[in-house]
Amino acid sequence: MVKSTLPFFAAATTLWMGASAANLDPVVIKGSKFFYKTNGTQFYIKGVAYQQGQGKNGATASSTTKYIDPLSDATLCARDIPKLAALGVNTIRTYSIDPTANHKACMDALNNAGIYVISDLGEPNLSIDRSSPQWNLELYQRYTQVIDSMAPYTNVIGFFAGNEVPNNLSYTASAAYVKAAVRDSKAYIASKKYTQGVGYAADDDQTVRAQVAAYMNCGDAGSAIDFWGYNIYEWCGNSNYELSGYDKRVKEFATYSVPTFFAEYGCNTGGGGIPSGAAARTFSEVDAIYGTNMTPVFSGGIVFQYFQEVNDFGLVSALNPSAVSTLADYTALSTQLNAAKPTAVQSGSYNPSNSALACPPVASNWAAASVLPPTPDANVCECMMASLSCTAKAGLDGASISSIFGTICAPNFGGGQACKNIVGNATSGIYGQYSMCNATQRLANAFDTYYNSLDAQNKATGCDFGGNATTTKPAAVASCGAVLSSASASASAAATAAGAAPDGGSAASTTKKSEGQPIMGASLGLGIYFTVGFSLLAGFSGLGMILL
Repeated sequence: MVKSTLPFFAAATTLWMGASAANLDPVVIKGSKFFYKTNGTQFYIKGVAYQQGQGKNGATASSTTKYIDPLSDATLCARDIPKLAALGVNTIRTYSIDPTANHKACMDALNNAGIYVISDLGEPNLSIDRSSPQWNLELYQRYTQVIDSMAPYTNVIGFFAGNEVPNNLSYTASAAYVKAAVRDSKAYIASKKYTQGVGYAADDDQTVRAQVAAYMNCGDAGSAIDFWGYNIYEWCGNSNYELSGYDKRVKEFATYSVPTFFAEYGCNTGGGGIPSGAAARTFSEVDAIYGTNMTPVFSGGIVFQYFQEVNDFGLVSALNPSAVSTLADYTALSTQLNAAKPTAVQSGSYNPSNSALACPPVASNWAAASVLPPTPDANVCECMMASLSCTAKAGLDGASISSIFGTICAPNFGGGQACKNIVGNATSGIYGQYSMCNATQRLANAFDTYYNSLDAQNKATGCDFGGNATTTKPAAVASCGAVLSSASASASAAATAAGAAPDGGSAASTTKKSEGQPIMGASLGLGIYFTVGFSLLAGFSGLGMILL
């Protein structure tokens, strides 16, 4: 272990945190490669994942987040950025950014050090959940806020709309929600005249990686990813280009139409005579990643990770806000990265020839149709709420809402129609026009749909739901008629495109089987609380006769 307490800390602060140098040349995309915008030289990512775990390594999560924003503390950036630069890094990946924080000092320091940023748009408690996926207002607001906070900096290459979301055959339906997030993030970036791209960071599971790669790349350009990140840990210990399977990955992506790179790499399990643990990593794969076999297809990679934590992948140990100790694999990686000199082409002489792939069909091993969830629209959800006669009472928590959903959306409740406007089904490609609203709004719509299906006699007690609902007078909002009509028409058009049956059902099966595992396309976004789904059935007062 090489010790360093950064004796030049004050000088480094002046150099890195002072007046900004000229902005870095933006990195742009042409075909399947990255280029510097101004001089047209090809850009290769030499990256490191830069994000601390909660409350570890001399940093503390803020009072408003459950994660540590690595770009909001100027002191820590002054400590780390010289180390990143010496490592030979030109890019960092961050996983969770607090969009309300001030990032200027750190972003200016990274700019002065020649370092670019790729950031994930989600955060641990607000991202697309593979087991119960949603693309809704909360997520859309989170994603666009992160974009607004980071996109003004020219050293931001782009954003990941998801990280390892469909990571096995059970969760392929969630890919539709990720792709909807890609579509809407790209549209938002265009509307604000930002320039960054939006991509996806994929798991290396062999059962789904080919289908996920095709799905994210297929279809119209507005909904396809701008770049593909691959979290890959196949080169372990004393491996090589063929033994690691890198040769196969090159063949698989040789015709991919957007830039590809390793969004994470750096196996620490050892092998081939090299012991396990981060300290034993030699990073011999760096020579292959930036060598002539791979650079025609892959644009570099991002090592996992800068900070040493319990997972034992770290390059440095962060002792306190003013000191870090570099670990053995820091030196190994620095040697490899600084020696890597990939052959670059010029944008002007490069003529892209690769085309987008075909979308994988819905089948036993793929549950996401090409029709995507609707774009979240606050106006639609607010107008829907204004139109209700029966609504959810204020103050319901997440567990209560999810429990009620489990009852009111059950097939044996009121004919199974209460949730028809709020359920999304990625396999059939049919989404209710309010499936993108928040949980409270969706629950209110389910209450109202059920309530309005009752005859006059049963309506007297039909808006109660165990004391969780109440009647309300619809508000007369002049603009809402057109808004709701447009949302309904869009949902109908999408259902038609998806092949909906005339009775409102689906012409395609919504449940697929693969290796004995059910693949379900329908989602209410209930998360962990759905396990208590039917607990409130007996508590819905006044509904016994109706249920019969």
